[in-house]
Amino acid sequence: MDGPLERIARRFTDLAERWIPDAFVFALAATVLVFVGGLAVGAGPLELTRSWGDGFWELLSFTMQMALVIITGYVLASAAPVHRLIAWLAGRAKSPRGAVALVAAFAMLSSWLNWGFSLVFSAVLVREVARQTRGVDYRALSAASLLGLGSVWAQGLSGSAALQMATPSALSAKIRTIVAAGDLVPGGVVGLGHTIFLWQSFVSVAVELVVVTFVMWLAAPHGERARDAQALGIALSVDEPAPPAGPKTPGEWLEHSPIVLLAVVALGVVYLAQLRGLGALSLNTINLAFLLLGALLHRTPARLMRAVKEATPATWGVLLQFPFYAGIAGMIASTKLNERLAHVFVSVSTPTTFPALMATYSTLLGIFVPSGGGKWIIEAPYVMSAAHDLHVHLGWVVACYDLGEALANLVQPFWMIPVLGILGLRARDVMGYTFLVFIVLVPVVLVLVTLLGATLHYPL
Repeated sequence: MDGPLERIARRFTDLAERWIPDAFVFALAATVLVFVGGLAVGAGPLELTRSWGDGFWELLSFTMQMALVIITGYVLASAAPVHRLIAWLAGRAKSPRGAVALVAAFAMLSSWLNWGFSLVFSAVLVREVARQTRGVDYRALSAASLLGLGSVWAQGLSGSAALQMATPSALSAKIRTIVAAGDLVPGGVVGLGHTIFLWQSFVSVAVELVVVTFVMWLAAPHGERARDAQALGIALSVDEPAPPAGPKTPGEWLEHSPIVLLAVVALGVVYLAQLRGLGALSLNTINLAFLLLGALLHRTPARLMRAVKEATPATWGVLLQFPFYAGIAGMIASTKLNERLAHVFVSVSTPTTFPALMATYSTLLGIFVPSGGGKWIIEAPYVMSAAHDLHVHLGWVVACYDLGEALANLVQPFWMIPVLGILGLRARDVMGYTFLVFIVLVPVVLVLVTLLGATLHYPL
């Protein structure tokens, strides 16, 4: 007999499959909404048009970085030793519901370590679990793989806002001066010990992990109500390529020899070994590390090239949609819509309610500009200034901002795009489940940030 959460999830999924368009339409709709919002606050149509056009290509570097997250993650995950590890982990699932809970827990735990790692590895785990576990609902399984990005990632080691606050070179001197407030916070630097390594942050992560895993276990369809990959027309079997014939020319010998590739891997390892501190933890260094490790595990240029070729089709959504979100960010920055929203929240805040209102603000803005914490550069000055005015713990404000940033990913398909290509699904196939988690998690997060925030003292 199905439980209430399973019925709700099934209803949400039915509605999503019927009414939710492709993720690209979200980007187009958000563009129109922000343009209308800009007009409503007094910006001229030509000003908004210029801001949109000027910002459209501002995320080219980030777009390439995100495409490489997909490619390097796939390269690493498709290497034989790693695939054997994933296959072993997939075999730990003993039931369809247990399989969904396993993927959800893995996605959240791995996203705390690194969101890029979680994004791709969880998707590969889904496909392997679906192969090994009969009767598991492929939509619920796939949705579970996205839940790290919708819950705890920003509270972990790759949380963008926390890393920026802890790295002296990551923000401008002007922002550091605002955070410093004289000599109150030396250098305007808020270390990770005051953000992601607070015991309050660990508690919030643990609570989210337990709640989300339990929700997905209850919500996962089972029995005749489950739709497996075959029912959805998803091919999980991968035809192994025929063993290549032995090299016949010097050029082919180089393609199938590990010598040149290992020499370049050694060069990259030496480079990474020279980097020190959390300031070196970035998308570029992560992608390089994944690529080098994947190259090492594939061993030959021929195998590495084949893996990259197989991964590339999954990047089309990123390449198409990210410029539109960059244009949206340009309009928001030019009209200062984000500052207006923040000022509204501050005007009705108290030191007790500010953490919850900040999480709410971050969620709302993240739905329109899903930047993965990158927009913190724009928002940090007035958010941290408000925290000083209200005498709220500065590190906890960053943590609350990050919690809200993650929640937006449950209803905004932007970050689903990279893995949906690997899973062979569309946003509508998984958003019934992610929306259910959103409904459950929002009140949990608001209560957590309020109660835990009361245990912290200004400024740090």
